Amino acid sequence: MVSRQISNRLQISEIKAFVPAKDFALSKAFYRALGFTMASDAEGIAYFHFDDVSFLLQDFCPAGFAENFMMHILVKDVHAWHEHVQGTGVAQTFNVRLTDLVVQPWGMKDFCLDDPSGVLWRIGQNWRSSD
Repeated sequence: MVSRQISNRLQISEIKAFVPAKDFALSKAFYRALGFTMASDAEGIAYFHFDDVSFLLQDFCPAGFAENFMMHILVKDVHAWHEHVQGTGVAQTFNVRLTDLVVQPWGMKDFCLDDPSGVLWRIGQNWRSSD
């Protein structure tokens, strides 16, 4: 167990995933179209954020990696997010899959969106069965 004195100094301020991209330029365009801000782009790494949520897009994708990579975004209003994604037209523009909203048995309502490389983004909200 970490002592309280040490744990106060071991605070984590952020964690970011390195999301793979098969076509770096196409993936950057996809995330910008989705509404993410690209804050930097250097040496094959692009830093994207949406409010306080961020990830690093990497110009690197070994065979089969993207199709086995999943990101999860927990949101306050999954209906608003689904409408937003539909409204951007990214599914049609980038020829990617966008699913309908589904209430999951684990207490979440969510939908899935694939990026152009095949990365699965699950966007969901905690849900009660009475909602």
